[in-house]
Amino acid sequence: MSIGDVEWAACTPVPVNPDAFNEGCVLPYGLTAGHVRRAMEDFVEFLDFVNRQLHSKGFPRLESFLMPANFSSIVGEFMVLRIPEHCPTLVKNRYHNGHPDLIPRGRFPGDAVQYAHEGIEIKGSHRPSGWQGHNPESIWLMVFHFDSNTPRDKERGGGPKPFRFKAVYVAQLERNDWTFSGRSITSRRTITASVNRLGLKKMKSNWLYRDF
Repeated sequence: MSIGDVEWAACTPVPVNPDAFNEGCVLPYGLTAGHVRRAMEDFVEFLDFVNRQLHSKGFPRLESFLMPANFSSIVGEFMVLRIPEHCPTLVKNRYHNGHPDLIPRGRFPGDAVQYAHEGIEIKGSHRPSGWQGHNPESIWLMVFHFDSNTPRDKERGGGPKPFRFKAVYVAQLERNDWTFSGRSITSRRTITASVNRLGLKKMKSNWLYRDF
């Protein structure tokens, strides 16, 4: 198979595995495994369409030229957009940069709130742990862990590979489930908090999807 054929094949993400969901996962606000599954399938369909269109014009796949953090953000934002389309009890927070991403439908005026403890924060991540937020907070957190190419793969000699969801973890975290990451005196990086071992244990014990 030529490199062109391999690249074309990598445009099609790995389908979501319907047998990889944990029906015993505890989910809040009327959300179900089926709602999340359909949102994940929507993303697979979206990425398949976009990457095939890019390939037809001679452009690289989306995940292979975007910075990893930017692509992770796209995964997360897509889930925020699509989960409410399948789950009637949740809505995207309409407050600009409001927290959390998803809130119970009708709970706040105009379905918008600057900051609340009710709702679900959504993240996409290449990483299986070390997920970050701006502050330690009591909130439901849902992480979509995935595997894909990144711009650095070409430098390292890595070949094309299709996107795939590896896992989805979710838990209601408390402030002590987070640890400030800190920064050096010369760093310009924004100070963040990371899910610590206690929080990670909660997340991984309440897994929703695992397809390693």
